[in-house]
Amino acid sequence: MGAITGKDFIDRLNQRKTEIWFNGKKVEGKISEHPAFKGIIHTKASLYDLQHKPNLQDEMTFSIPGKAERIGMSYLQPKTKADLKRRRTMMEHWARHTHGMMGRSPDYMNSALTSFAASAAILKERENCFPENIQTLYERAMEQDLSFAHTFITPQVNRSQFVMDFSKEPISAKVVKKNEKGLVIKGARLLATQGGITDEIMVFSAPRIFFESDEAFGFSIPSDTKGLKFICRQSFVGGESLFNHPLSARYEEMDSIVVFDNVLVPWERVFFYENGDAATDFILKSSFHSFSYHQAVIRQIVKTEFILGVAELLVETINVKEYQHIQEKLSEVIIGLETMKALLDKSENDAEIDEWGYMSPSIIPLKVAGTIFPKIYPRFCEIIQLIGASGMVSLPTENDFDSPIRPELDKYLQATNRTAEDRVKLFRLAWELTMSPFGTREIQYERYFFGDPIRLSSQLYNSYPKQNNVDVVSQFLELKNESNE
Repeated sequence: MGAITGKDFIDRLNQRKTEIWFNGKKVEGKISEHPAFKGIIHTKASLYDLQHKPNLQDEMTFSIPGKAERIGMSYLQPKTKADLKRRRTMMEHWARHTHGMMGRSPDYMNSALTSFAASAAILKERENCFPENIQTLYERAMEQDLSFAHTFITPQVNRSQFVMDFSKEPISAKVVKKNEKGLVIKGARLLATQGGITDEIMVFSAPRIFFESDEAFGFSIPSDTKGLKFICRQSFVGGESLFNHPLSARYEEMDSIVVFDNVLVPWERVFFYENGDAATDFILKSSFHSFSYHQAVIRQIVKTEFILGVAELLVETINVKEYQHIQEKLSEVIIGLETMKALLDKSENDAEIDEWGYMSPSIIPLKVAGTIFPKIYPRFCEIIQLIGASGMVSLPTENDFDSPIRPELDKYLQATNRTAEDRVKLFRLAWELTMSPFGTREIQYERYFFGDPIRLSSQLYNSYPKQNNVDVVSQFLELKNESNE
């Protein structure tokens, strides 16, 4: 099969019998037509269609010797810097198609799986580890162009790093039984973005100081596996009107709680279990961070470009370009954008062959970008709010412009160089981007995309090579090395 079309994706989702709960009711019928999921599913389908555009096919897909079908480029395991550039070009196409608003476009988890398969040897000959199952999943994902959600966050009952579950029934998902068929999982995991509307869900344990052995596991199973259910939050889709809700109608990604009710995970689906060291190394010592950061930073750059475009269009529409405080605000966005682009370029320029033989982008520049963006994205949204000022509040709807009061709207809401209708379209976009439930979810999402920002800063500090700088200062001051005395 290889790279699929949007129709293939939608048909496959509709055929699944995934248990999804929304607003207290089990979702029935075609998931692609449900108001809470329709927009994001059809937008995602349009991404798959890009793989088959004749002018983009060579940039969106690649060939494997001996196979006729072409494979999605996000599955390419890079051997050269040119391969990294090919991956980046493909990801830019998808990110620009969604203006960077889809945080879990398929290339994110495709990149994660690609990195896991590339460094699967890290699990070789370890107790309760099955690296061959990762390779099998990777090959099946390429052949079928599978889509994935993932979950690794435990319920927030106890945020201590040393978590003991004293309840009679498991709260955090854990292994409750092992038999000849596989592992039996019971409990819950949080925050599966697009949970229930992908082919499979990948489940693994986030690294922490101490693991209960029954909570250290990794696997991937179909979304409609028996006993697996997805409990959705409130939808932030404002409505189907692209005039009123230009972003949420297209890009609202549902988040869900994942409940495992004695779910059987077949042995051939298990990556590892009851091995805390493997669970930690699977995330921290594999190439996962290098490739997932790489994809995310590409998307965040495109999203920043979109924000800059919105901000500048606001400035032009209300004719405030001459004010220095406005120029200073737009310069903040430009500085953030160019900083992110420079860090991405550096990560690719400094890429090296890793211990498994693949070209891996340099992780330090990507970590810096991942530490910067959670701080600058909320500020960018604030800048748009400040530029729009009171104009962000009194916004008529599409129906208002189709009513007898249109002449008043055309008169009182016009801009110097735009009609009232176009001005309102722009301001509704700015409002939904920064002030709507969709927009504020985006702010929180980017704040915690790679986890707690303070922890990210600590990881950057601890991993950054500082000793050479210390040695230079020590030599300059002719300091004595106490260990030699």
